[in-house]
Order: sequence, then structure tokens, then C-alpha cells
Amino acid sequence: QVQLVESGGGLVQPGGSLRLSCAASGFTFGNAAMSWYRQAPGKERELVAGISTGSVTNYVGSVKGRFTISRDNAKYTVYLQMNGLKPEDTAVYYCYAETIRNGWRLTYWGQGTQVTVSS
Repeated sequence: QVQLVESGGGLVQPGGSLRLSCAASGFTFGNAAMSWYRQAPGKERELVAGISTGSVTNYVGSVKGRFTISRDNAKYTVYLQMNGLKPEDTAVYYCYAETIRNGWRLTYWGQGTQVTVSS
């Protein structure tokens, strides 16, 4: 059974930092591209950052220079280090995995973790 379990969300003041973690199980983590998405109230879900199987990273423009995505294949975990947080970063953050198995593209979502940036 595939599971993606996020943790690390919470309430933080503007300018603060949080590190999100996503623990994966049920598939070969090293063969999966991993991403973080977020969805703010009343807005569409958007890609925040992604990391390929070869650890190539990409970021949405609004978080470049502030957020860092990384992965630990031995721990089956992907991280999102968020620094310099702004109120507009407030959202539910979701972990996403994409892999190929037997020629089929398979995708998985975590349940989400709330990040609130407020003074």
C-alpha cells in the first residue's frame, strides 16, 4: 500500500522557517520524481518545487531563493526547507510522487499539512 505522510507544518511568523517532511512507502522511492504542491483557500493547487530521480530541482518563481527541496533515498523521504516565509505562503502543502511501473505512469498524493504564516 502506497503512503505519503507529510509532517512539519504549523504556525510561524513572517520571516520564519519551517521544514516539511514527506515519508514515503509502498513503492521504490529512488525511481520516483517527487514534488511539493500547495493550495491556498480559494485558489488552485500549484506546484511549489520538484526534484527528479537524479536530484535535479525546479521551483516556482515566488519561492526561488527561499525554499529548498531535497531527498534522502535511503530514508524514503523528501524535504522542503522553507525560509523567509511570507503570509502569502499560507496554504496546505501536499507531497506528490510520480513513477513508472511496468510501463504505467503512477501518481500519488499525501494528505497535506497546513502551513500558516501570520503575526
